[in-house]
Order: sequence, then C-alpha cells, then structure tokens
Amino acid sequence: MAKHRLTRAPKKLHPRAGASLRATLGATVLAAGLGAGMTTALPAQAAEPGHQVETQTMSESTQTRAGANQVNVTASQVLALAKAQVGTSENAYGGGTKFQEWYASSKRALETVARDGGNPSAYLNAPWCSMFVSWVGEQTGARPQVGWDAYTVTHAKWFAANDRWGTEARPGAVVFFAWNGSKSISAIQHVGFVVKDNGDGTISTIEGNTGNGKVEERVRPKSQVVGYGYPSYAA
Repeated sequence: MAKHRLTRAPKKLHPRAGASLRATLGATVLAAGLGAGMTTALPAQAAEPGHQVETQTMSESTQTRAGANQVNVTASQVLALAKAQVGTSENAYGGGTKFQEWYASSKRALETVARDGGNPSAYLNAPWCSMFVSWVGEQTGARPQVGWDAYTVTHAKWFAANDRWGTEARPGAVVFFAWNGSKSISAIQHVGFVVKDNGDGTISTIEGNTGNGKVEERVRPKSQVVGYGYPSYAA
C-alpha cells in the first residue's frame, strides 16, 4: 500500500531540501505577480489513507481541454518513458526527484498556488504520484491529453469534465486509486499509468511515489480503482 498521496497543498519545504531551486522559484513567483503577500505555510497534507478533499477543476489558461489538441504520441511511447523511470527514488525528506523539481518550476505550479495558497517550492518535497504522471505527459509531448496537476482529485476531475473518464482498463490510461474501494472521485489517493489488464481482476501499472518512495511497476486489484482517465493518443 502506498504511503502518502497529495490530495491537498503540501506542507512547508524541509529547510535542508531544495535550497538551490528556491531562489529561481522565488524570482518566478515575483515575476508572475504572486509574490506579494504570499505565505509559506500551506494547508495541511492529507494523511494516508482515506482523507477526502474536493478540489477545483484545472484552469483553462494552461490546462487545455482533453482532446482539444490532438497529439502525435502513442500510448506505447508514453508507457516506454514511464517504464524508463522505474527505480527513480525520492530522498530522505520525500523530495529530490526531477518530477517534483519540474513541477515546482512550472507555470502550473503558479496556478495551483494561486488556487490553493502557499509557495511553489513546497512541491519540492510533496507527494509526487500525480507530478510523475504529469511529467511523463510533458516529456512525451502528450500533456494536452494526459493533463497536469499535483493533486490526484483535481487531475481526475479534469478527465471527467472532458468526457474522458470510465471504468475500462486500457494500456496508457491514467488510473486513479482509493485504497478503501470507494468509487468517488473525491476519495482518490493515488494515480499511475495502466500497462495492461491482466484478465484476473488485477491490472499492471507504472506508478510514481509508491510505498517505497520510488517509481515502480505494480500489480493492483481492480477493486481499488476509482476510475480511468483516457488520453486521446495517436493510433
């Protein structure tokens, strides 16, 4: 079972982690006009498992509607890049991954800070399963289809709002989990990519921020799946 999932804005950054990136992030925030009056403390992170948080849908300014921009990226290409990350591990403070560093310095982080409060540097040590999925989408050129957010619930709501949500496991689909078996989007705690349906009530996946703090290949029971988001991949 995974140890923690980001369903709310993260707590403050550990003082010994990410120091080299803070100055850059601070300049970015100030340039965007978000620096004045911004607090460093964010809402408390949900304890795993079971904390349910409703979040808003993704901003249309940078999070395009799923299917609005067709991309020439296949499910196989997305899964290949995801698999190449297997073994990537967080540090002792729960940070230090390229997925967190990318997200913290992205335009999307500024939007989520404007939505939820806090500071982008806090993402450097935050639970990163959704950041991993978002990073893979960005690196493959499939972000308009895969979406991007640090919050699992918001990420799932974006698929649902764009009629790309369902209950069938498909290779390359973005799979959302609730460990208690809930089928409510608001109960989602974890996210990854579907590799295949094993035909025995389980699915094979690639996930970031597992219980071991790594990117790993896993086999999960379908009973823990809330639903699937379907990127509109190229054939």
